[in-house]
Amino acid sequence: MENKNVVFLNHPLIQHKISMLRDEKTGTNEFRKLVEEIAVLMGYEALRDLPVEDVEVKTPIEVCKTPMLSGKKLVVVPILRAGLGMMNGMLTLVPSAKVGHIGLSRNEKTHQAEEYYCKMPDSLDQRQIVIVDPMLATGGSAVSAVDFIKKRGGKNIKFMCIIAAPEGVEVLTKAHPDVKLYIGHLDRCLNENAYICPGLGDAGDRIFGTN
Repeated sequence: MENKNVVFLNHPLIQHKISMLRDEKTGTNEFRKLVEEIAVLMGYEALRDLPVEDVEVKTPIEVCKTPMLSGKKLVVVPILRAGLGMMNGMLTLVPSAKVGHIGLSRNEKTHQAEEYYCKMPDSLDQRQIVIVDPMLATGGSAVSAVDFIKKRGGKNIKFMCIIAAPEGVEVLTKAHPDVKLYIGHLDRCLNENAYICPGLGDAGDRIFGTN
């Protein structure tokens, strides 16, 4: 699957932590921490092209010009509810980032995403936007999330997930070829119930301790 807008983050630390996530014996507290840690590691790569500008700073030695982030603040958009598990990891890297929220629920009959909530910061057209969701399965939620953001003026959009199914990657890249994807691991396939295999179960349930 070669596409310049699809980036697989194969760092050993990311892969190690994903393997720990997969383990059914990993409890809620550890699972939640691992998701946040993975988001930090993945975010470091996904944000390496943030714009910077030289500003004047007085060090204890002298005044110098040194780079700092420029432009409107980054927007992190978790897809509710599992995406909330990755939000703090991103905010660890950029504490000043704005946060938008998109609420999508999966119709268990059609396996398609249905919107129930959407709240975004202003000036989306001037901001780098990173959508976060631990899993990219059918691609329905991801496509819908990008649709909603574009309708509200968003242009510079990235999507970051911990694991993905090939089917979901294909759906998202076809629907939005301008969106760059950052993926921790590409899994084998979706099963008959549209769950990722081998996957890690339901990320939202495992993050929040629900069934």
